[in-house]
Amino acid sequence: MASVDVLSVPGIPTYGTEDTTPQLPNLRSNRGEYVEQSATGWMLSTHTDTPLEEMRKRFQEDGYIWVKNVIPREDVYDMREQYANIALPYRWHSYFSRFAHTGMLCPDTSPRDGIFNPASDPNAHEGIGGLPEDTTKQLLNAAHVDPLYRTFLAHPSLRSFIRHFTGWKQEVIVDRAMLRHNCPGSKSTGIHYDQYFLRDGDDEFLTAWVPIGDCAPAGGGLMYLENSTSLGKDLEGEFLRKAEHLPKQERIDAFNKFMANDGFMSHDAVEFREEHKEKVGRWLVGDYEAGDVVFHNPWMIHAATKNEDELGRIRLASDLRFYEEGAQLDQRWMKVWTHDDGL
Repeated sequence: MASVDVLSVPGIPTYGTEDTTPQLPNLRSNRGEYVEQSATGWMLSTHTDTPLEEMRKRFQEDGYIWVKNVIPREDVYDMREQYANIALPYRWHSYFSRFAHTGMLCPDTSPRDGIFNPASDPNAHEGIGGLPEDTTKQLLNAAHVDPLYRTFLAHPSLRSFIRHFTGWKQEVIVDRAMLRHNCPGSKSTGIHYDQYFLRDGDDEFLTAWVPIGDCAPAGGGLMYLENSTSLGKDLEGEFLRKAEHLPKQERIDAFNKFMANDGFMSHDAVEFREEHKEKVGRWLVGDYEAGDVVFHNPWMIHAATKNEDELGRIRLASDLRFYEEGAQLDQRWMKVWTHDDGL
């Protein structure tokens, strides 16, 4: 798959060994029209052997860094298919093997591939942020406490890279890590920045977005609004000023009366960019592969593309937040995610 060399000439990205830039896909969010090609662009990818100073510089300037091959590819795909450990008195289930009996997966396909069943209603199989059926809610809750997933969160390749990149002696992951699946045609993650969900802790945390499987640009992966860190800070300042008279628990709530009722600023990528076009650039997207990780700051505005994957793949990814040991944590997030936790 194509990716941009981080050491290429600024403004003129190159892809692999090819001389031409791949065609940008048609991107859209939950609502609104497709984003015009002139308002989209490719993210820059970075390899793990890039000099540390260069990686930190790019993160500081861009608000994100997309790092290739942080986690071994096969370890990531083990999260998509059935996994059994005979040494334990119970079976460990990967994500999609857990949902195999619900009709979500296409018959005669492997959970490793995670292909959506086109005969099913995608809205009945929504994941986090949606309104799934009760059976799916129970499976979502179970998936987040599964030993395989909790072990994956501590993957040594991921954790060692984070310490290397940040310079932290020890990182702390919030327990409320999230596994998000997004079926083709279902609702995707709306436009937001992470800080307003974690307002009761320090704002110096690192988000890691881990695609669990290959994810094409129009396959429901994240897209980032170029040069939006300053806008995120400005919007948060505005929200906090409006809410300063509220009791603390309401003030830090991402769903308080000054926020959108579903916690997102918008579901229309075209409209949101047009509203703030004097301050931001394009919507940037990547062609993600299993093993990649995108790290971003708390203020970087992002959303997921509408999943219109040509192969019918269900997008699966995990959102992780890390603090440096000793930082003030948002204690609301120091518990495992459940569908009704109100956060």
